Amino acid sequence: MKIVLLLLVVIGMVLLVPRLLSHATLPEVGSAAPDFTLPTQEGSAASLKDYRGKWVVLYFYPKDQTAGCTREAHNFQVDQPKFRERDAVVLGVSLDSVESHKKFCAKEGLNFKLLSDTGHSVTQAYGSLTNLGVVRIAARNTFIINPEGKVAKVYRGVNPAHHSDEVLADLDRLQKL
Repeated sequence: MKIVLLLLVVIGMVLLVPRLLSHATLPEVGSAAPDFTLPTQEGSAASLKDYRGKWVVLYFYPKDQTAGCTREAHNFQVDQPKFRERDAVVLGVSLDSVESHKKFCAKEGLNFKLLSDTGHSVTQAYGSLTNLGVVRIAARNTFIINPEGKVAKVYRGVNPAHHSDEVLADLDRLQKL
């Protein structure tokens, strides 16, 4: 029985690891950020064009109510005053539903916008759609978009524990250019 389980794990790793390691094409620094309109946890629509003139931190995350995603969201929440000081808005995107986002925000006290990409189109446009066999999730990638709508910084596979601090430091650097 143990050998069968071990064999299933090995087969699963052989099938899944190449998919996890495949590198989708992410928008490049200096390119126009792909436009989008997605529903928020409040049910209203949010579009990239709504934030023209502001810095946008667009972060993709795998799943509401999971440990890493909750930690990352909490850090972005705690740092909201620092982002406002830098004239930056934080937008989180996952493939979860509006209802899931609403529950996540209520439970965790989040007051920034989470966008629901159930159709996967925005996550795909930002090269952040990951296939785990039959399950699709958003890869943990982040994009800083400048006030003109151009990609200013790309982060691939971020560490949720320190990411908000990293983004704030890079915003400081980018805003001095």
